Amino acid sequence: MSDAHRFSQAERDGLYRAIFERRDVRSHFLPDPVTDEVLARLLQAAHHAPSVGFMQPWDFIVIESREVRASVLALFDEANDAAARRFSGERQTLYRGLKLQGIVESPLNLCITCDRTRGGTHVLGRDSVIETDLFSTCLAVQNLWLAARAEGIGVGWVSIVDPAKLGEVLGLPEHVYPLAYLCLGYVSEFLDNPELEAKGWRSRLALEELVHRDGWGRPASSGVMEQLARDQSQ
Repeated sequence: MSDAHRFSQAERDGLYRAIFERRDVRSHFLPDPVTDEVLARLLQAAHHAPSVGFMQPWDFIVIESREVRASVLALFDEANDAAARRFSGERQTLYRGLKLQGIVESPLNLCITCDRTRGGTHVLGRDSVIETDLFSTCLAVQNLWLAARAEGIGVGWVSIVDPAKLGEVLGLPEHVYPLAYLCLGYVSEFLDNPELEAKGWRSRLALEELVHRDGWGRPASSGVMEQLARDQSQ
Protein backbone atom coordinates (compact mmCIF):
# COMPACT_ATOMS: atom_id res chain seq x y z
CA MET A 1 0.00 0.00 0.00
CA SER A 2 1.40 3.39 -1.00
CA ASP A 3 1.58 6.07 1.69
CA ALA A 4 2.51 8.84 -0.74
CA HIS A 5 -0.69 10.83 -0.16
CA ARG A 6 -1.37 9.78 3.40
CA PHE A 7 -1.59 12.40 6.15
CA SER A 8 0.74 12.15 9.11
CA GLN A 9 -0.48 10.23 12.16
CA ALA A 10 -1.05 13.49 14.05
CA GLU A 11 -3.10 14.92 11.17
CA ARG A 12 -5.18 11.75 10.89
CA ASP A 13 -5.77 11.73 14.64
CA GLY A 14 -6.98 15.34 14.46
CA LEU A 15 -9.37 14.59 11.62
CA TYR A 16 -10.90 11.56 13.30
CA ARG A 17 -11.11 13.42 16.60
CA ALA A 18 -13.14 16.17 14.94
CA ILE A 19 -15.46 13.56 13.43
CA PHE A 20 -16.00 11.57 16.62
CA GLU A 21 -16.21 14.58 18.96
CA ARG A 22 -18.51 16.71 16.79
CA ARG A 23 -21.73 17.43 18.63
CA ASP A 24 -25.06 19.10 17.88
CA VAL A 25 -24.83 21.86 20.50
CA ARG A 26 -28.00 23.41 21.91
CA SER A 27 -26.66 24.66 25.26
CA HIS A 28 -23.32 25.42 26.96
CA PHE A 29 -22.76 28.45 24.71
CA LEU A 30 -20.40 31.13 26.01
CA PRO A 31 -20.84 34.84 25.25
CA ASP A 32 -17.35 35.09 23.70
CA PRO A 33 -17.66 36.37 20.13
CA VAL A 34 -16.53 34.38 17.11
CA THR A 35 -13.92 36.59 15.50
CA ASP A 36 -14.05 37.57 11.84
CA GLU A 37 -10.80 35.65 11.27
CA VAL A 38 -12.22 32.39 12.64
CA LEU A 39 -15.57 32.82 10.90
CA ALA A 40 -13.76 33.37 7.60
CA ARG A 41 -11.90 30.08 8.09
CA LEU A 42 -15.14 28.24 8.76
CA LEU A 43 -16.77 29.73 5.66
CA GLN A 44 -13.74 28.83 3.57
CA ALA A 45 -14.00 25.24 4.81
CA ALA A 46 -17.68 25.13 3.90
CA HIS A 47 -17.04 26.67 0.48
CA HIS A 48 -14.50 23.93 -0.31
CA ALA A 49 -17.09 21.17 0.01
CA PRO A 50 -17.59 18.92 -3.01
CA SER A 51 -20.60 19.66 -5.19
CA VAL A 52 -22.14 17.80 -8.10
CA GLY A 53 -21.18 19.46 -11.38
CA PHE A 54 -19.14 21.93 -9.30
CA MET A 55 -22.40 23.93 -9.02
CA GLN A 56 -21.57 25.28 -5.52
CA PRO A 57 -25.23 25.99 -4.73
CA TRP A 58 -24.65 27.41 -1.26
CA ASP A 59 -24.83 30.92 0.14
CA PHE A 60 -24.15 31.94 3.74
CA ILE A 61 -26.30 34.39 5.70
CA VAL A 62 -24.49 35.52 8.85
CA ILE A 63 -27.09 36.58 11.43
CA GLU A 64 -26.13 38.80 14.34
CA SER A 65 -29.35 40.84 14.66
CA ARG A 66 -31.31 40.17 17.84
CA GLU A 67 -34.50 41.16 16.04
CA VAL A 68 -33.99 38.60 13.28
CA ARG A 69 -33.13 35.92 15.82
CA ALA A 70 -36.23 36.72 17.85
CA SER A 71 -38.34 36.20 14.73
CA VAL A 72 -36.65 32.86 14.04
CA LEU A 73 -37.12 31.82 17.67
CA ALA A 74 -40.85 32.52 17.35
CA LEU A 75 -40.94 30.22 14.29
CA PHE A 76 -39.13 27.53 16.26
CA ASP A 77 -41.53 27.81 19.21
CA GLU A 78 -44.50 27.42 16.88
CA ALA A 79 -43.06 24.37 15.09
CA ASN A 80 -41.71 22.83 18.28
CA ASP A 81 -45.07 22.96 20.02
CA ALA A 82 -46.70 21.27 17.03
CA ALA A 83 -43.99 18.59 17.02
CA ALA A 84 -44.40 17.92 20.74
CA ARG A 85 -48.11 17.23 20.27
CA ARG A 86 -47.25 14.34 17.95
CA PHE A 87 -45.96 12.42 20.96
CA SER A 88 -47.86 11.34 24.04
CA GLY A 89 -47.25 10.31 27.63
CA GLU A 90 -43.66 9.95 28.80
CA ARG A 91 -42.33 10.45 25.29
CA GLN A 92 -43.97 13.88 25.07
CA THR A 93 -42.69 14.79 28.53
CA LEU A 94 -39.18 13.81 27.51
CA TYR A 95 -39.49 15.73 24.25
CA ARG A 96 -40.63 18.91 25.97
CA GLY A 97 -37.70 18.62 28.37
CA LEU A 98 -35.13 18.58 25.57
CA LYS A 99 -33.35 21.80 24.62
CA LEU A 100 -33.43 21.81 20.85
CA GLN A 101 -32.07 25.24 19.93
CA GLY A 102 -29.62 27.93 21.02
CA ILE A 103 -30.85 30.73 18.76
CA VAL A 104 -30.57 33.53 21.29
CA GLU A 105 -27.88 32.10 23.57
CA SER A 106 -25.29 31.55 20.84
CA PRO A 107 -23.27 34.60 19.81
CA LEU A 108 -23.82 33.95 16.11
CA ASN A 109 -26.41 32.35 13.84
CA LEU A 110 -25.75 31.23 10.28
CA CYS A 111 -28.16 30.11 7.59
CA ILE A 112 -26.69 28.03 4.78
CA THR A 113 -28.97 28.16 1.77
CA CYS A 114 -29.25 26.24 -1.48
CA ASP A 115 -29.83 28.11 -4.75
CA ARG A 116 -31.77 25.52 -6.72
CA THR A 117 -31.16 27.32 -10.03
CA ARG A 118 -27.41 27.69 -9.76
CA GLY A 119 -25.53 26.20 -12.67
CA GLY A 120 -28.39 26.62 -15.11
CA THR A 121 -31.00 24.25 -16.46
CA HIS A 122 -28.68 21.29 -17.05
CA VAL A 123 -25.99 20.69 -14.43
CA LEU A 124 -23.43 17.98 -15.08
CA GLY A 125 -24.36 14.92 -13.01
CA ARG A 126 -27.73 16.24 -11.86
CA ASP A 127 -30.08 14.94 -14.55
CA SER A 128 -30.89 11.66 -12.82
CA VAL A 129 -31.01 12.92 -9.21
CA ILE A 130 -32.32 16.48 -9.05
CA GLU A 131 -31.75 16.68 -5.27
CA THR A 132 -27.97 16.61 -5.66
CA ASP A 133 -27.90 20.38 -5.11
CA LEU A 134 -29.37 19.81 -1.64
CA PHE A 135 -26.96 16.94 -0.98
CA SER A 136 -24.03 19.13 -2.02
CA THR A 137 -25.11 21.88 0.34
CA CYS A 138 -25.29 19.34 3.18
CA LEU A 139 -21.63 18.59 2.52
CA ALA A 140 -20.85 22.29 2.98
CA VAL A 141 -22.65 22.13 6.34
CA GLN A 142 -20.57 19.13 7.39
CA ASN A 143 -17.31 20.80 6.32
CA LEU A 144 -18.16 23.84 8.41
CA TRP A 145 -19.21 21.66 11.36
CA LEU A 146 -15.96 19.70 11.46
CA ALA A 147 -13.86 22.84 11.03
CA ALA A 148 -15.82 24.48 13.86
CA ARG A 149 -15.11 21.53 16.15
CA ALA A 150 -11.41 21.81 15.37
CA GLU A 151 -11.62 25.52 16.32
CA GLY A 152 -13.39 24.66 19.60
CA ILE A 153 -16.68 26.12 18.37
CA GLY A 154 -20.01 24.41 18.93
CA VAL A 155 -22.63 24.18 16.20
CA GLY A 156 -26.32 23.38 16.56
CA TRP A 157 -28.65 22.72 13.63
CA VAL A 158 -32.16 24.13 14.20
CA SER A 159 -34.31 21.92 11.99
CA ILE A 160 -37.60 22.49 13.82
CA VAL A 161 -38.74 25.47 11.80
CA ASP A 162 -40.96 25.93 8.75
CA PRO A 163 -38.58 26.58 5.81
CA ALA A 164 -41.08 28.72 3.90
CA LYS A 165 -41.63 31.00 6.90
CA LEU A 166 -37.89 31.10 7.58
CA GLY A 167 -37.34 32.14 3.99
CA GLU A 168 -39.77 35.02 4.48
CA VAL A 169 -37.98 36.20 7.63
CA LEU A 170 -34.63 36.14 5.81
CA GLY A 171 -35.98 37.65 2.59
CA LEU A 172 -34.91 34.72 0.44
CA PRO A 173 -35.78 34.58 -3.26
CA GLU A 174 -38.29 31.86 -4.12
CA HIS A 175 -35.64 29.65 -5.73
CA VAL A 176 -33.35 29.74 -2.68
CA TYR A 177 -34.01 27.11 0.01
CA PRO A 178 -32.91 27.66 3.64
CA LEU A 179 -31.26 24.29 4.10
CA ALA A 180 -29.55 24.69 7.48
CA TYR A 181 -30.13 27.22 10.25
CA LEU A 182 -27.13 26.95 12.57
CA CYS A 183 -26.21 28.33 15.99
CA LEU A 184 -22.46 28.91 16.48
CA GLY A 185 -20.31 29.81 19.43
CA TYR A 186 -17.64 28.77 21.88
CA VAL A 187 -18.94 26.44 24.55
CA SER A 188 -18.13 25.53 28.13
CA GLU A 189 -17.94 21.85 27.20
CA PHE A 190 -18.51 19.29 24.47
CA LEU A 191 -20.50 16.35 25.78
CA ASP A 192 -18.91 12.90 25.69
CA ASN A 193 -21.98 11.52 23.91
CA PRO A 194 -24.66 13.13 21.70
CA GLU A 195 -27.18 14.90 23.90
CA LEU A 196 -30.16 12.95 22.55
CA GLU A 197 -28.37 9.74 23.45
CA ALA A 198 -27.43 11.01 26.91
CA LYS A 199 -31.04 12.07 27.56
CA GLY A 200 -32.41 8.69 26.50
CA TRP A 201 -34.12 9.74 23.28
CA ARG A 202 -32.21 7.35 21.00
CA SER A 203 -29.08 5.21 21.10
CA ARG A 204 -26.41 4.86 18.44
CA LEU A 205 -27.12 1.94 16.13
CA ALA A 206 -24.61 -0.90 15.90
CA LEU A 207 -22.53 -0.33 12.78
CA GLU A 208 -22.11 -4.07 12.27
CA GLU A 209 -25.84 -4.28 11.54
CA LEU A 210 -25.70 -1.53 8.93
CA VAL A 211 -22.89 -2.76 6.66
CA HIS A 212 -23.89 -4.86 3.62
CA ARG A 213 -21.89 -6.39 0.78
CA ASP A 214 -22.81 -6.68 -2.91
CA GLY A 215 -26.48 -6.06 -2.15
CA TRP A 216 -28.96 -5.51 0.67
CA GLY A 217 -28.88 -7.94 3.58
CA ARG A 218 -25.60 -9.61 2.67
CA PRO A 219 -23.08 -9.22 5.50
CA ALA A 220 -19.72 -7.62 4.93
CA SER A 221 -16.58 -9.73 4.91
CA SER A 222 -15.67 -11.45 8.17
CA GLY A 223 -12.48 -9.40 8.35
CA VAL A 224 -14.38 -6.11 8.27
CA MET A 225 -16.92 -7.34 10.81
CA GLU A 226 -14.19 -8.54 13.15
CA GLN A 227 -12.41 -5.20 12.88
CA LEU A 228 -15.65 -3.32 13.62
CA ALA A 229 -16.19 -5.50 16.67
CA ARG A 230 -12.66 -4.77 17.88
CA ASP A 231 -13.16 -1.04 17.36
CA GLN A 232 -16.42 -1.13 19.31
CA SER A 233 -14.74 -2.87 22.25
CA GLN A 234 -12.00 -0.27 22.59
